[in-house]
Amino acid sequence: MALQNDVEACEKDLQKVTGSQHSQHSNAPENYDTTAVRSLVWKQDLRIIPLTAGIYLLCFLDRSNIGNAKTLNANAGESLLQEANMTNYQYTIALMVFLVAYAVFEVPSNYFLKKLKPSRWIAFLMFGWGACTIGLGGANNYATVTAVRFLLASATLAGAFGGAIAYGVGHMKQVQGLSAWRWLFILEGIPSCVSSVAVWLFLPDYPEEASWLSTSERELAVARLEKEGSKGDAPSLNWETAKATLLDGRLWVHYIIYFGISAPFSSLSLFTPTITAGLGYENLQAQLMTVPPYAVAYVVSIVTAWSSDYFNARALHSAVLATIGAIGFLASALLPAESFHARYGCLIVAASGAFSCIPPLLGWLSNNMHSTAAAGLAIALNVSWGAPGQIVGVWIYKANEKERGYPTGHWTNFGMLVMVAVGCVGLRFYYQWRNKRLQRLGPDATGMDREFSY
Repeated sequence: MALQNDVEACEKDLQKVTGSQHSQHSNAPENYDTTAVRSLVWKQDLRIIPLTAGIYLLCFLDRSNIGNAKTLNANAGESLLQEANMTNYQYTIALMVFLVAYAVFEVPSNYFLKKLKPSRWIAFLMFGWGACTIGLGGANNYATVTAVRFLLASATLAGAFGGAIAYGVGHMKQVQGLSAWRWLFILEGIPSCVSSVAVWLFLPDYPEEASWLSTSERELAVARLEKEGSKGDAPSLNWETAKATLLDGRLWVHYIIYFGISAPFSSLSLFTPTITAGLGYENLQAQLMTVPPYAVAYVVSIVTAWSSDYFNARALHSAVLATIGAIGFLASALLPAESFHARYGCLIVAASGAFSCIPPLLGWLSNNMHSTAAAGLAIALNVSWGAPGQIVGVWIYKANEKERGYPTGHWTNFGMLVMVAVGCVGLRFYYQWRNKRLQRLGPDATGMDREFSY
């Protein structure tokens, strides 16, 4: 079973599970003590956010480090491709099978998330993907790499860590007789296995079960989630809810938007070391030069996530950031191939826009789901639809286009991000129209019992 396929969904489901949602416009109703609400949210955040951010950091580190391994110490003939006797085509296939498993197992994984509790299921997944990552360190051929990637199944910060770690590990050539790329998989897989124990013990599941909250705090947390958010005693998914979710047209627009952002997301995640190598940086320096684009994108992502939540305007934030990313890719495609410094600056702009528009998109979808079961299915379908987009991303940066600056990749990502921006704006105005209709006609006439967030 694909062990890493539901982390994006888990992150958003956990946010709804715990009620750790900050919007000052919607989460502090007038009949609540605003001081108590603020204190509760702060307490939940301190307990939940560092742990879940660490989970996702380790997850993304373990799924994207294959991009570093591809080029690590290639000048000495000791890269992943050279020692496993893999062609660039076979490398791309190994990337793609991970995404196939990612799509296939997303919905059943979210089912087990509810059935077994988030802390138990995520801890199991963490141990599984950590063990698979360590196993990649022993791969000797294309078949092994592909099989383990199928089983493997704060992302931007993980990208920065990945480049920096790869630079350091690159100096471990033939330590204990192992090449540096093998050490990269081993050393980055161990923390996930070890941390799974902490997740099992300390990750909260539902507010009504949180022993670290007082009785009054638990009651307040449950009350805040009365109309939205996941609940421990909420009914599991049934056919009626599944059918309504599957046939809800507006959700398919969300899925198409997420498909669009997934291509630049996956291509940058897996090919940034390759892209920097094509910008005149060689060997370990190419690994180190992957850090600034991710570091800048991380800061922009944090600011964007806070701002979109504070102003409760996730659609417009995502549209603006997607446009910025599109401009970065467009400039990269139009600049001469030998304009290394200018194109490196464009890479930073492209990464900042592409990565930063993702958190608001995920929050936007989950905020517009009105039951625990429907939210779990919709989030799973959303991430599953992202997998085909990520498959597009693994094919567009072609090895034979290095001297030309990888135009196919840049043009494709430009088009995808334009589609994301247009989709966000269009859906935002649709939700606004639906809300006005609800206010005018009432819930009986519209079939809606609450307004949509945009």
